[in-house]
Amino acid sequence: MKTLLLIRHAKSSWATPGLDDFDRPLNERGKQDAPEMAERLLIRKIKINAFISSPAKRAQRTANRFLKAYGHKKGDIILAESLYHANEEDFLEVIEKCKKKWDVIALFSHNPGITSFASSLTDINIDNMPTCSVFAVHVDTDDWSQFSTASKSFLFFDYPKANQ
Repeated sequence: MKTLLLIRHAKSSWATPGLDDFDRPLNERGKQDAPEMAERLLIRKIKINAFISSPAKRAQRTANRFLKAYGHKKGDIILAESLYHANEEDFLEVIEKCKKKWDVIALFSHNPGITSFASSLTDINIDNMPTCSVFAVHVDTDDWSQFSTASKSFLFFDYPKANQ
């Protein structure tokens, strides 16, 4: 059994007009939400084996805050260029290349692709993954290369304002 965590990047800053979308950093709320959501995963006793991120600044910075909460160093992020503007096939390709030994992987990406992909995995349909939300599924396989044909079951969906 494997666990997939789909994590949308935390809230980004729009403070610099004309800044390229790829280079937008996190805003103050994003900087607070990311470690809070990582802590919620730790409370659930979820041990992440691989942190795989879009190379966009806001996704990497979100992943870095999760890494820090988990006691890892920045260099432990795996960058996957295809997770920026990803579609379903891009997500599948990244997942199916993951190492068999990893039981839990976290992918940090963007809307609208991450919401669409999350909704395609189980019978749980979500309209929107808010910033820094986590969509988790169990995958009935022992090898990520079998992901697309493996049975999947919804585990949980959480986001920063869920407890308010």
